[in-house]
Amino acid sequence: MDAISIRGNRPLYGRIRVSGAKNAALPILCATLLSDGESVLGNVPNLRDIETTAALLRFLGREVTLSYPEVRVHAPTGQVRPEAPYDLVRQMRASVLVLGPLVARYGRARVSLPGGCAIGARPVDQHLMGLEALGARIQVEHGYIVAEAPRLRGAEVVFDVQTVTGTENLMMAAALAKGRTTLVNCACEPEVEELGRVLNKMGARVDGAGTTVIHIEGRDELAPFEHSVIADRIEAGTFMAAVGAAGGDVLLEHAPLEDLEPVVVKMRKAHVDVEREGAHVRVRRGEVLAAVDVTTAPHPGFPTDMQAQFMAMMATARGRSVLTETVFENRFMHVPELLRMGARIETHGNTAIVEGIPKLSGANVMATDLRASASLVIAGLVAEGETVVHRVYHLDRGYEAIEKKLAGVGADIKRIRVEAP
Repeated sequence: MDAISIRGNRPLYGRIRVSGAKNAALPILCATLLSDGESVLGNVPNLRDIETTAALLRFLGREVTLSYPEVRVHAPTGQVRPEAPYDLVRQMRASVLVLGPLVARYGRARVSLPGGCAIGARPVDQHLMGLEALGARIQVEHGYIVAEAPRLRGAEVVFDVQTVTGTENLMMAAALAKGRTTLVNCACEPEVEELGRVLNKMGARVDGAGTTVIHIEGRDELAPFEHSVIADRIEAGTFMAAVGAAGGDVLLEHAPLEDLEPVVVKMRKAHVDVEREGAHVRVRRGEVLAAVDVTTAPHPGFPTDMQAQFMAMMATARGRSVLTETVFENRFMHVPELLRMGARIETHGNTAIVEGIPKLSGANVMATDLRASASLVIAGLVAEGETVVHRVYHLDRGYEAIEKKLAGVGADIKRIRVEAP
């Protein structure tokens, strides 16, 4: 299987192009189920999760052409298969996003309970509660969600907790519901706002996407669309952390600075300079890295998807940093691997205390989830000797050719083949 080999102690200089946002592309691809005709999506990253979504759409009866960075989805004449099987859904939690479009468009959906990264419980109860409020009959049987409704009807849905995929699923379902739907306590992530833009292009009327209250006027039918995906804020933040850890001067092309404000604030406190240059963002670290405390929170707070990368950066900062995880309860699985590299980290429940040290030591380490993989790559950039990150199929779910991008700015990094650990 593939692994990534890194030899550290090399600062980073040059340019990196930030890819399109995976977490925006996935729900938009699922939204193609809401219409006939051909939809065209641009700036799509070449990732395993995109391939998995394409396979799922094909299973459902769509024709999907992947010509990265462009993806075309065509609805041929014929009956859809409104079922998302376990073998596909288990690979990626976002597969549950076909649930809302299928029941809204075809009156029935049978979707396996989702899988994805093992970073704690992420139940779909809010999805089901919302669909029931719109008139769907829901059963969970033999590991599958079965939802049925002749026609969904607009309603008010108040989420008990903020949920990104739950908000997106209900937005798509409401776009074909009869009447007006109001969603309250919605997730505010930029990817949710992006889905709202696409639904508006399709003919729905979506107001408030990106805020806690969203209003959707449903339509009897929706049209196909053309759209270019926003840049990936988490990929951009990951490269900021890489420069912060390794040092250097890198221009991140098309980095979405406005969507990264909480990360940028912490970067600057850590003595990492982040400045806009036209449509791009320059990241430099000249001073000694300073320890900074971080607490994750739903957007617009510090993103949980950046916690592991920031912790890897803090591992060699001067002083003590405290990182508190409030979004997922099992997102410190990268800590034992960082300890193998000599990091000084103690965990107490949802808090990690990091005592910065001058250098890490290269080691064989195991990726456990997508963002943990990125943290181990960052750690490898500042470690003495060779670091080999195993199970990088996690990394390939969310980072497009990360080893090539880092090699292009001076990192000694390459993909290798190894025996399965």
